[in-house]
Amino acid sequence: MKTLTIAAVTSALLAAGATSAQAQQPPYPQGYVGGDAMFWELNPDGPASSRDSVGLRVNGGLKFNDFFAVEGHLGGGGSDGPVELDSLVGLYAKGIVPLSQEFRLYGLAGMTEVDGDVDSESGFSYGAGAEFDVAPNVALGADYMRYLDEDQYTFDAASVGVRYRF
Repeated sequence: MKTLTIAAVTSALLAAGATSAQAQQPPYPQGYVGGDAMFWELNPDGPASSRDSVGLRVNGGLKFNDFFAVEGHLGGGGSDGPVELDSLVGLYAKGIVPLSQEFRLYGLAGMTEVDGDVDSESGFSYGAGAEFDVAPNVALGADYMRYLDEDQYTFDAASVGVRYRF
C-alpha cells in the first residue's frame, strides 16, 4: 500500500511538471517584428576610402520552433559623401541556439538587394547576432551582417534594436 501511494504521488508530480513545462513553451509558429539602428559601411577594394553612415532597419519573421525562423529585413537611410543607401531588402533563414530561456544566439543566411544612388546589387548575405529577453514578449538584439560581397566592394552593417513577439 505504501509503495502504491508513493508511486501515485510521484506520477502526479511528474504529470504536473510535464504540464508546467508544456505551458511555458510558446505556441508555434510565432511572429515577431522589430526596429533597429543600422550602422552600415561600404568598403571598396583598392585605394578608395570606405563610406559609412547610420540608417534604420525594420525586421520581422516567423519562428517555427526554438531553433529555426525565417526573417526579412527592410532598411535604408544614411549617406556619406556621394554614397547614399536608398533601400535594403532581404530574406533569410535563421538558425537559433538558445543558451537559456532568455538569451539566444543566431545565424542568418539568405539573399539581399541593396539599392543606392549609384546602382542596385543583389547577392548572398550572412551574419550572426544575439538577443536577450527584457520582458515576456520583448527582446533587445544586436547583429552583424555581410549584406553584399562583390568583386569591387563589400557592404556590411551592425544593427542594434528591439523586437516584439506576438
